[in-house]
Amino acid sequence: MAILITILVCLFLVAVYLGYRRTLRIDHLNRSRVINTLLVAAVLLTVMGAGHWLGFFPQALAAKITMGAYSIATGFFLGYGTKLIRLRQTSGPLEYMYRSFWTDIAPNLISIALFVFGVFRTGLFRWTYFTGIGITSGLSLIGFAYMGWTVRIIPEFRKKGILLLDQFIEWKKVIAYRWISEETLQIDYYTDAGKISEFKTYIPPEDEIIIERLLGNKLKEHEEERRKMLLEQDET
Repeated sequence: MAILITILVCLFLVAVYLGYRRTLRIDHLNRSRVINTLLVAAVLLTVMGAGHWLGFFPQALAAKITMGAYSIATGFFLGYGTKLIRLRQTSGPLEYMYRSFWTDIAPNLISIALFVFGVFRTGLFRWTYFTGIGITSGLSLIGFAYMGWTVRIIPEFRKKGILLLDQFIEWKKVIAYRWISEETLQIDYYTDAGKISEFKTYIPPEDEIIIERLLGNKLKEHEEERRKMLLEQDET
């Protein structure tokens, strides 16, 4: 038991580090990667089930592997969420974010529900029956709720840049902005790899003047930094 706990703790700590370093980011996900990941997971579960049915894969070993997977997920979610909090702190005060029930309150309610269910899954509400899988699966739900609480589904316009999901875009990397419809704003920016990308966001009509003034001032304020960055990229 002590060896198992030590292994689970080590897996958890490694996952915390990987999550904090954001080795897997939201913008890395696409349809093919998600489908391939689900296929690999389905194949592994099928192999484990078949091995268990044939007697090559005892239930105790399957339980330990499952606990390890839950520990990795818990650590990754906690490290990832902590990194997002750190990004939010270092990016400066919030200057504009569109707020509504569905973009601000509803995600937090879902995170709270997942947190409560995770605590229930660990067995703490019952105090009578604890299992390794129950505890680790509950902790993974708590970790996922924590990460979900830190992620904002809409961009945050902050003093030092734009926080887009788990990506921080410095103001000097913002190239331009334009309205592609009456309530849809597109912002073009340079990625960390030096490529041009863009994102679109909804802006209510009553906030259009606010965001226009904010973006105009930020682009003008960081114009010299943007020029120096482009010159450095051309030299390399």
